[in-house]
Amino acid sequence: MDLRGYGASDKTPRGYDPYTAAADVSGVIRSLGATDAVIVGHGWGGFIGWSAAVLVPRQVRGLAAVSAPHPLLLTRSGQTKALTRSAWFQLPILPERRLLAQDGIHIERLLRAWAAPGGTFPDAEASRRYRAALQVWPAPHCALEYHRWFARSRLRPDGRKYSAKMRTPVAVPVLQLQGAQDPAVSPTATTPPDLVTAPLSHELVTTAGHFPHEEEPALFNRVLVEWLKST
Repeated sequence: MDLRGYGASDKTPRGYDPYTAAADVSGVIRSLGATDAVIVGHGWGGFIGWSAAVLVPRQVRGLAAVSAPHPLLLTRSGQTKALTRSAWFQLPILPERRLLAQDGIHIERLLRAWAAPGGTFPDAEASRRYRAALQVWPAPHCALEYHRWFARSRLRPDGRKYSAKMRTPVAVPVLQLQGAQDPAVSPTATTPPDLVTAPLSHELVTTAGHFPHEEEPALFNRVLVEWLKST
């Protein structure tokens, strides 16, 4: 699904916090006529998947978090590079202008920088699609709002409330899948057992960076389907 603010989804002036995003996921599941679902999310989608598993647990039957450590791990020392890389997102206006400049060439540069060196992702078609999706205003601003909430909420009551809530253990099976060459999120960020009480699997794709589902789709699909069958 296109998260709020992305692609064809509504680009609202607010609602880029994990509580609203988890409610969005819950609403989509129910709108499809289901009572629950296995959530597969990458990056911030994985962050929201973790959040949904705690905040709307009745709608989540399982979670596959791709390049997305448990949210509580993102503020620990091993993940400082992920926060450092997104630090410039906190500036007003300038990051939006940079994402829009030169037909979105910076988006392609980000994809290449976060993928494994020497790989084929993104190819010309993938680059065109990603750049086109983030050229639709206010998509760049909305995308950055997720990063801004995460950083700024550290000092606010809503952020402390969220962190306290996320100490609740996830009670459904979890697959944590990461690329070994991910420069954005440390591949060693495995979830502590006390945060997941159900079966927890950790898979490392040695030839992928931050986008294992794009860089190694056949391998990614095989690992995901095998895990789905096992649950």
